Amino acid sequence: MKRSILLIAIYLIVSGVQAQDDAIMRFFSKYMEDDRFSRVYISPKMMQMAGGFLKSEGEGADKDAADLGELISKVRGIRILTADSINGKPLYTEAMNTLSKNKYEDLMDVQDKSSSVKFMVREEGGKVKELLMITGSSESFALLSMLGDFTYQDLNILADKTNMPGMKEYKSGNTNK
Repeated sequence: MKRSILLIAIYLIVSGVQAQDDAIMRFFSKYMEDDRFSRVYISPKMMQMAGGFLKSEGEGADKDAADLGELISKVRGIRILTADSINGKPLYTEAMNTLSKNKYEDLMDVQDKSSSVKFMVREEGGKVKELLMITGSSESFALLSMLGDFTYQDLNILADKTNMPGMKEYKSGNTNK
């Protein structure tokens, strides 16, 4: 009996984590064929290649480039969904409703009458596994999901040293954790 309860509990935990990833993917999938939206997906392989390039270039020339290459290779993928000239407020609400709030921790939340911006992280074992940015205004919508295995210091360095999508907004939030 105890074994059955334990197996059911493990199944529910695993399916809950998988359902959260599926919720984000379903949101992306729902709008990625919509002509009003632009979609960008940067695969883990591409991030690995970019990080490797910077690391190899930095070996002879610049330690900062090698360190940045090491950080970029920690990124396991980036998904971006944006739309301009669209009322993004209902999309912001829809995206927020698809997320399980207990899986994400708020880093920054900026609300005013014309727009909403939220940065959240999903942590596992003391490492940031996902940085999520959702913005919605009366004129646009953006959702960015960056997967990886980061520390907060890594995210701060990426914000300072790169032009990666969402990092300018992350840096402006002064989220030194």
